[in-house]
Amino acid sequence: MKKIEEVTLLYEISKSLSENLELKKSLYKVLAILSGSLNMIRGTITLLNPLRNEIAIEVAHGLSRSAIERGKYKLGEGITGRVVETGKPVAIPKISEEPLFLDRTDSRKIKEELSFFCVPIQKGKQVIGALSVDRPYDPEYSLKNGTELLSVIAAMLAQHVINLENIRIEKEKLREENRRLRNELENKYRINNIIGNSNKMREVFQMISQVSKSNATVLVRGESGTGKELVANSIHYNSNRNKNPFVKMNCAALPANLIESELFGHEKGAFTGAIRQKAGKFELAHKGTIFLDEIGSITPEVQVNLLRVLQERELERVGGHKTIKVDVRVVAATNKNLEDLVEEGSFRGDLYYRLNVFPIYMPPLRERKTDILLLADFFLDKYSTENDKDIKRFSTPAIDMLMAYHWPGNVRELENCIERAVLLCEEGVIHSYHLPPTLQTGKESGTLPGLSLEEATARLEKEMIIDALKNTRGNITQSADLLKSTVRKVAYKARKYGVEYFHYR
Repeated sequence: MKKIEEVTLLYEISKSLSENLELKKSLYKVLAILSGSLNMIRGTITLLNPLRNEIAIEVAHGLSRSAIERGKYKLGEGITGRVVETGKPVAIPKISEEPLFLDRTDSRKIKEELSFFCVPIQKGKQVIGALSVDRPYDPEYSLKNGTELLSVIAAMLAQHVINLENIRIEKEKLREENRRLRNELENKYRINNIIGNSNKMREVFQMISQVSKSNATVLVRGESGTGKELVANSIHYNSNRNKNPFVKMNCAALPANLIESELFGHEKGAFTGAIRQKAGKFELAHKGTIFLDEIGSITPEVQVNLLRVLQERELERVGGHKTIKVDVRVVAATNKNLEDLVEEGSFRGDLYYRLNVFPIYMPPLRERKTDILLLADFFLDKYSTENDKDIKRFSTPAIDMLMAYHWPGNVRELENCIERAVLLCEEGVIHSYHLPPTLQTGKESGTLPGLSLEEATARLEKEMIIDALKNTRGNITQSADLLKSTVRKVAYKARKYGVEYFHYR
C-alpha cells in the first residue's frame, strides 16, 4: 500500500471517529473503511470484559450475528486471546498453516487462502481489546507494513474509546450534579426553611401550602427586603411543576424597550441589534413557573401582551406573526400599591385582577419582632461558617439593639448587618460595638448621650465578665484567663457590679 493511500486511509478513519459519538456506530464505520481500502474480507474489534476475563466481539464486518455470538475467547486462548494477554501484535501469512488459529466464529470454510492480522488496542499500558483483519493471501504484501498500519489504527481506536469514556463520565457527573443541585434547591426552598414563627409568618406558611399544588396565579406583596422571592421559590419547588424550569425576571432591572423582548422573545431583524431569533422568558418557562419581580414597573404596552398570556396562554415574539402556546404558572411580586396605580391609570385594572388571584402579603420585619432573633441566629451561623469563625451568640446589649431597631430594609438589612458584625468580630460573642452605626443611636447604643463615660465603661466591664463566666460555667480562674486579667481583679469587679459567679455553674 502506497504512503499516500495510507495517509488518505488514516484521514478517513480520523474523520469518521470525530463525527460519531456513539461507540458501536463509529467502530462499524472504521471496519467499513478498512474493507474498502485494505481489501479486507472480515474484520472484528473485540473488547475485554475485565470482570469475566472474557474477550467478546464488539463489532464485526463480514460476519453473521450467530458468528459474532460464537466469537468469545478467554485470555491467552487462540491468537486473539494471546494478543490481548501479551499486548503484542501477530501477523499470520497463511491461516491454514497456523495450529493456534481457532476459527471460533466458524466463518472460514472457503478454500481461499487468507492472511490474518491481530493488533492490541491499548489504553495506556492496559490492553482493552484487539483489532483483527482477514485479507486474501498475497506473497508480495508486507506483513510488517500491514501490522504497523493496523497498530496505528488501533491506537486511534483506543484514543476514541478513551474520549467517549471521558465524555460518558463527564455526562454522568453533570447528571449527578444536576440531581444534587435540584435536591439542594428543593431542600433549600421547603416551606419550613423560611425562618419565622410569628403569627403573621404562620399565615404566610399556610397560604403557601394551600396554593403550591394548584396552577393559580400568585401575587406576592410586601416591602423591599421582606423575602418575596423566597416565597416564589417555595411555591415553585413545592408544586407539581418542580421538575420543570423556574425562570426569574426583575421587571425593574431592564429598560422599558427591552422588557417586551425579554418576556416574549423576538425574531431576527425585529429591531436594530436583533441578529438572531431569541426565545423569551415565557417560552423558556414552558411547563414550569415564571417569577415576575417588581411587576408594577412594566409599561402599558407590555401590560397588554402580558394580559394576553395570562388569559389565552399564548404569545407572539416581537417582530413575529406565529402564535406560540405556553403552559406557564405566573408568580408576580411588587412593593408598590397596585390599587393606587390602577386609580392613577398607570396600571391596567384587568391585568391587576388577573394577577391578584391569590395574594400573599409578606409582613415587614417591624411587624414580626419575635422573628428577629431567630433570623439573627440563622445569619450568625451562616456567616460564621462561611468565614470560618467560631462565634457562639449575641451579647445582651446587642440583642437589645437588634430588637429596638425599626429595620426599614427588613430581612435583607438584618442579614447585611449580621454579616458585617461577623466580619468585624474577633471574639466568640457579637457585642453592641460590632453592629452598624445606624443601630447605635441614642439610648439603644448603650453609650452617649444616654450614659456617661464611667457608666458606659462599667456596663461593658460587667458584660465582659458575664460573658466570660458563661463560657467557663462560672469558673472564676478560667474567666480571669479569658479576660487576660487576674482572679483578684475579676472577683473585685464582679462583686462591684453584683455578678455572682455561682449563678453560671
